[in-house]
Amino acid sequence: MSSSKTPFPESLEASTSPQSSSPSWQIELLYDGECPLCVREVNFLRRRDAGRGLVAFVDIAGDRYTPEAHGGVDFETAMGRIHAVLPDGTVVKNVEVFRRVYEILGMGWIYAATKLPIIGSIVDRLYEIWADWRLALTGRPDLATIVSNRQKRIECETQGRCRLNDDNQP
Repeated sequence: MSSSKTPFPESLEASTSPQSSSPSWQIELLYDGECPLCVREVNFLRRRDAGRGLVAFVDIAGDRYTPEAHGGVDFETAMGRIHAVLPDGTVVKNVEVFRRVYEILGMGWIYAATKLPIIGSIVDRLYEIWADWRLALTGRPDLATIVSNRQKRIECETQGRCRLNDDNQP
């Protein structure tokens, strides 16, 4: 009989080693806290988690976000596509993140059809299109501008000599 583990093609081995003690969460979801649609989804998932701590929600938009603490996923990469980190340090991305999170929260049936090859390929492609247009559709600057502004803010904080305008930009 074959192994009961389901293969997950979107999995990548994380560059950081797993922590010595196992975390209480089953998946760490990296999300853009400045994206209104992302926040809406995260709020829904938080309610479904109901304080169980099955999902750790990490806002990548915060200036304190560090790749080293989150599977080595840098800010720009995390902004381009949704990512999650498993307790063993494995990084998953794209629709596979939703499959895993929904399954962990007991709603796997919502994404079950996406495990079928043809449907999965279509949904994966639709997600890629969505991810490419997400910033524009939510009225935000392009990724290069967001990355540049974040870097300037971080440099200002560490150097302590910049004044920020009303939009928190140097």
